[in-house]
Amino acid sequence: IPGNEKLIRQMKDQGCQIGVHTYDHVDVTGLSQTDFDLQIGKTRTLLREILGEGNYWLRPPYGFVDETLKQWAKTPIVCWSVDTEDWKDQNVERIVQTVTQQAEDGDIILMHDIFETSVTAALACVDRLMAQGYYFVTVEELFALRGEVPQEGGVYLSLPPKT
Repeated sequence: IPGNEKLIRQMKDQGCQIGVHTYDHVDVTGLSQTDFDLQIGKTRTLLREILGEGNYWLRPPYGFVDETLKQWAKTPIVCWSVDTEDWKDQNVERIVQTVTQQAEDGDIILMHDIFETSVTAALACVDRLMAQGYYFVTVEELFALRGEVPQEGGVYLSLPPKT
């Protein structure tokens, strides 16, 4: 976060949902309460200093979740239903095919913007899926659209279509 405050504000201004992914990108399962608080609490504190109060949901690194994490999270836990594995080969067309073949209404798609290939693939996915009638929302917006109330410690991979 330090040194990226302007980017974080820009993301928020553009309508992105800002969340916690730990401070050092560590597996949070099995951490002591002190280490957990350092990883999650420190990140939340920094986000609040930059953006103000907010409920910064948690996406645990690697999608690792245990019962202790659910108890300590104090927020919904967001994982994913479509894993592009974009970090493995950074192959734009494979990533796009993965998303466009697997994505369904209510899915949460995992991609990493640290790779230029993932950014290129994400833009192509948006174009293709929008052409099929999909549109993109934050996870908070998805809950609101579904009329669902996220629970502290609840783990969410997707939300089913509203019936």
